[in-house]
Amino acid sequence: MIFAASATEIAAWVKARKISAAEVLEAHIARIERHDPALNCFTDRIFGRARTEAAWVDQSIAAGKDPGPLAGVPIAVKNLFDIAGLTTRAGSKILRDNPPATADAPVLQRLQAAGAVLLGALNMDEFAYGFVTENAHDGDTHNPHDPARIAGGSSGGSAAAVAAGFAPLTLGSDTNGSIRLPAALCGIFGLKPTLHRIDRAGTFPFVDSFDHLGPFARSTADLTLAYRLMQDSDPATPAPAITPARVAVLDGWFEQGAAPDMLAAVATAAGGLGATAHATLPEAARARAAAFCISAFEGGQLHKHNLATRPQDFDPATRPRLLAGALQPAEVIYQAQRFRAWFRAEAQKLFETFDILLAPASPCTAPLLGQKTLTINGAEVPLRPNLGLYTQPISFIGLPVVAVPIAGPGLPRGVQIIAAAGREATALAAAAQLERAGIAAAPVAAL
Repeated sequence: MIFAASATEIAAWVKARKISAAEVLEAHIARIERHDPALNCFTDRIFGRARTEAAWVDQSIAAGKDPGPLAGVPIAVKNLFDIAGLTTRAGSKILRDNPPATADAPVLQRLQAAGAVLLGALNMDEFAYGFVTENAHDGDTHNPHDPARIAGGSSGGSAAAVAAGFAPLTLGSDTNGSIRLPAALCGIFGLKPTLHRIDRAGTFPFVDSFDHLGPFARSTADLTLAYRLMQDSDPATPAPAITPARVAVLDGWFEQGAAPDMLAAVATAAGGLGATAHATLPEAARARAAAFCISAFEGGQLHKHNLATRPQDFDPATRPRLLAGALQPAEVIYQAQRFRAWFRAEAQKLFETFDILLAPASPCTAPLLGQKTLTINGAEVPLRPNLGLYTQPISFIGLPVVAVPIAGPGLPRGVQIIAAAGREATALAAAAQLERAGIAAAPVAAL
């Protein structure tokens, strides 16, 4: 089935002329038109442009040319990426009056230069501030594995589109967990690279201190390919052999409050990598608090003018958090940044002993749409801020992470494979090992 194929498989078939790029595209367009009204992944569809791009791929192959490693592969991007001819809205009402982008974001240009075919833009939380993709302006994105549940956020449309078989490869952004969380809840693979490894030009920012760009896919090979293509160069070190003694499960904060099935998913991943060790990343709770403070402050400062002049045009779920952030004293941010340096040094100490650290990607499986609270350690807490319990401390210091879906019955469960800065190849190698063993798998949702 074409919708369950990986990007690398589709490109190989197209280049071997077993199927045309046009046929691949039309099959995906038909699936989107049939099923997306119920899932609401797309905010913008540019199928006319996509048909032109697919025709170019087919013409190149007919002329004996190689259109690239993503020949004829349908892709889509979170709607904070610039797409020529579309206004970059970042899930907001306020930006809708802006002029259209005059060029695609550089990372998008690199994928298209490799033969990818762009389908359009995908839904998100307003200004990337959220974990649910329940958007007051563009509607809610539904989880393809259970449409009554959230897809996660803020890159919910990107994750759900891959899980639904609308595209084998999409792009999103991750500030506090916005790639890892929706990847986990939708049962697919996601990569948050090292901070600043991917050029963010041509994308609307949220928090400069933490913003990352990265891909979603249904295989580690596709993540690896997309990551390589998204860079100006490929500085990643060669992938090492995964040594069980150098893999550890994070304990303490990263196991407190997690549902039993989430801890079981981590244990399954550890077993697949032969790991028996545990490790503690000290003061992770404080790291999460500091990440909250910096995120709210930088986001609030970015939107300060509009908060003062157009407060009614913000999503009601976003506005109060940005307002509170803008009012934080500078001393709070100064102390948060000081702590950040200490916390980064503590993480680096762990990587002197371990190559890989494992942790849940979320405290639970996908909650219901509209759900306001969840239970953590026996206490009922607000859902929106607490879905990122285990992702925020990691992006706080910019470490690379592959979110992997752990195979099994029921709703998807995801695990974070965390590596030292610049060691994406190590995390990807561990993910590939779990995939080869059948422990990590990303089936297309039955729609």
